[in-house]
Amino acid sequence: MRTVRLEAQPATRASFAPFGAVPPEEDDGNPTADLEFLWNDGAVNFIGHTLDELEVVDGWLRCELLNRHDTHTQTLMPMSGDAIVVVAPADVDFSEPAHLDTVRAFALARHSCVHLHRGTWHWGPYPSGSDSVRILNVQGRGYAQDNGIAWLARDHGVIYEVPAQV
Repeated sequence: MRTVRLEAQPATRASFAPFGAVPPEEDDGNPTADLEFLWNDGAVNFIGHTLDELEVVDGWLRCELLNRHDTHTQTLMPMSGDAIVVVAPADVDFSEPAHLDTVRAFALARHSCVHLHRGTWHWGPYPSGSDSVRILNVQGRGYAQDNGIAWLARDHGVIYEVPAQV
């Protein structure tokens, strides 16, 4: 098993562009983060993640898989504290070793927001600096029927680790 440590970088318009968008301020002249719901099933809710859902080793969170949704975009905003999200571009399928090099980690401060392109691979957001995080979530109601999984550890022999606190 190969372990790759990712440092979480800030999600800016430029750094996050391959994966989605950082929603702009109203009337700031930057493009909007458009919502797409191919099944006309857009919904907003709160979700949560805890550290109990994953393995934490010596202060590093272990990312062993990524999910994706091909029928809708997804917008995520940590509400109760800071979080970390791991992503890969929608156009990779992990069939080539170079695809594994496209995986990135982003630190999301409380109340910051990212908008994932349709099909963007993602993990989390998981809490950073606490045991749990509550997240405002905008996605398709049918996500359970549209949930692709890249089993990174099982199928590709790689685990990504991100710092538990950024």
